This record gives sequence, structure tokens and C-alpha cells, in this order.
Amino acid sequence: MYIPATFRETDIPRIHAAIRASGLATLITTGASGMLATPVPMLIDPAPAPYGTLYGHIARANPQWQQTDQAMDALAIFLGPDAYVSPGWYPSKRETGKVVPTWNYVTVHAYGPVEFISDPDILRGFVADLTRKHEAGRAQPWQVSDAPADFIASQLRAIVGFRLRITRLEGKWKMSQNRLPADREAVVEGLRAEGTAQAAVVADLVAAALRDKK
Repeated sequence: MYIPATFRETDIPRIHAAIRASGLATLITTGASGMLATPVPMLIDPAPAPYGTLYGHIARANPQWQQTDQAMDALAIFLGPDAYVSPGWYPSKRETGKVVPTWNYVTVHAYGPVEFISDPDILRGFVADLTRKHEAGRAQPWQVSDAPADFIASQLRAIVGFRLRITRLEGKWKMSQNRLPADREAVVEGLRAEGTAQAAVVADLVAAALRDKK
């Protein structure tokens, strides 16, 4: 991924937090037929250091697990908060007119060898972990044991798990760091005025990046 130094994030706990917040990633692999990609929820285990391990599952009917060349690294792409940035917000627009639209975003790229797994005990653990994460905080959280055992067994036969041990981890936080402070402050105001939850999150990130520079 192209990452100008201004936008590069190297703090591993922060990158792991972004992965946890995103949840859904695109798993990209290569094989004899070319590139293969599947959107899939993933979990991050911080071990082994320094980058950790991703795990999840795909449908057994999905040919990706059979067609992947496991000698080649896989890539998991996570997308975090993002928002359009209007050049009309910048004070520098009124001063020079030399401004253009852009897009602020967070993204994480995780690379490494992928291993596909059919062991039902391991798969059950993957599914249980994923369920606990997304059911946490609900008034009546669903758990795997709520469903009949034979039904769960049949569902596990219909999936294939995977582990991706991360050997390279890239984080990109593009939050207007390349603009003048006045422009960045205006971006925060402009995003808050949009009135959407997503824009508000990006506004907070732009404001945090601005504070970090001061």
C-alpha cells in the first residue's frame, strides 16, 4: 500500500484496535486461476508478537480455500471510518483557490501465510469467539450452545476456518495531516456539521491528529 510518511501509523496496539473496530475484512489470496477475494468477519489475536494472527471462516462451498496457493502470502484489508472532505471548508480556498476535494480514511493491510482448517473443534472455537464478540453487550446475547448440537455440527461441516499469521502490517490514517492547521480545524468543523455518525467519528480523528502535532 502506498503510505506517505505523514499518514503512516506504526503503533501496533492502535492498529489492532482498528481491526477489532472494523470487524469485516476482505481476504485476498492468489492461485492458479488468479486473485480470489471474500468479505469475511475476522478476529485478531495479538500473539505471536509483533503483529499477531487473524482468524475466521468462509463457506466450504467457496472455492477460495481450495484454489489458494498457500505458498503465497494472503492479504486481509480492513476499512475503518471514512468521509469526504470538501475543499470549500478550507480557509486557504479563499486565500489562493488552490484546493481540491479529498477523502479521509483509516485502512489496515495485513499480510502473511494463510492456513485453512477443517477440524470441527477448532471451527467451533472460531465461531464461539466471533459470536461472543458481536453479541457482547446485548440484553440476551446469543451463544453457540443455544442451538441444537446436531444443527451446529451440520453448520460447522459447511464452513472452513483459516488462520493468517501476520508477517507484515500496514496502517494508514489519512486525516488531513498534510493541510495547514487552519484547514484542518475547518475540516473538523465541516465534518461535524454534516450531522452523520460516520462524519463525527472522522472529525474526532482529524482533531486528535491535530492535537498530536501541537
